[in-house]
Amino acid sequence: MLDAAPKVRLWQILGTGTDHFDLEYWRSRGVPVANCPGTFTAPGLAELALMFMLMLSRRFKEGQVRFTSGDYYGPAGRELGGRELLLLGFGASARELANRAGGFGMRVSAVDAVPISSHDAQSFNLVRCGGPDDIEDFLRFADFVSLHLPLTTDTRHAIDARKLTLFKPTAYLVNVARGELVDEAALEEALAGGRIAGAGLDVFSKEPPDSTFGLLALPNVIATPHIAGATQEASRGRAEFVAANIQRLLRGEKPLNLV
Repeated sequence: MLDAAPKVRLWQILGTGTDHFDLEYWRSRGVPVANCPGTFTAPGLAELALMFMLMLSRRFKEGQVRFTSGDYYGPAGRELGGRELLLLGFGASARELANRAGGFGMRVSAVDAVPISSHDAQSFNLVRCGGPDDIEDFLRFADFVSLHLPLTTDTRHAIDARKLTLFKPTAYLVNVARGELVDEAALEEALAGGRIAGAGLDVFSKEPPDSTFGLLALPNVIATPHIAGATQEASRGRAEFVAANIQRLLRGEKPLNLV
């Protein structure tokens, strides 16, 4: 696309992630690339993650099957209060989810590559916080694990077969970030074998997934079509940000959020 438009002065990514973008090529051509801050989609991601947690806890998919068959007054679900949520990544969307989970009386822990300050730990009432080396230890306590990581060579398959063995059999995985953060084959095996209780998935390694994709057929999986950040509020915020960046470019000012 750059070869076809050699006079481009700025390439503006409407979203936040850059894993689909050949940044090295653009750097070699000297064209600035900017993305949108994650703050625009953070509330939507947090709300969808919370929706997954509620639906999984209340066994929504099983309830729908029973409802349509006329089998009423079941199943019995569980409440969120007192259960522990582990956030892998503690950026904007994770912090939004921490606030919402706290409102439900959940215990929240977090792991991030950037050290979490004591001020943030206190502000978000974290029961435990740490870095990447703490993930395996923290997984043993979690009732829900929610992914809020960017996709990089270091984070690809952050949840792999080994990590899944550390989950409680009653624990759930939630992914509203990037599909390739999870080894999907290992996840399918763990879910089908009852080694973890269920998963809420908004993202997949291949989008859209094939109709034969095994995870979608499992009764303990709730899936949505990559819509966590697709809210009217996020779209308007991003559009206004892009317009402001174009105005900065026209005024000869440095664009914001350069990557």
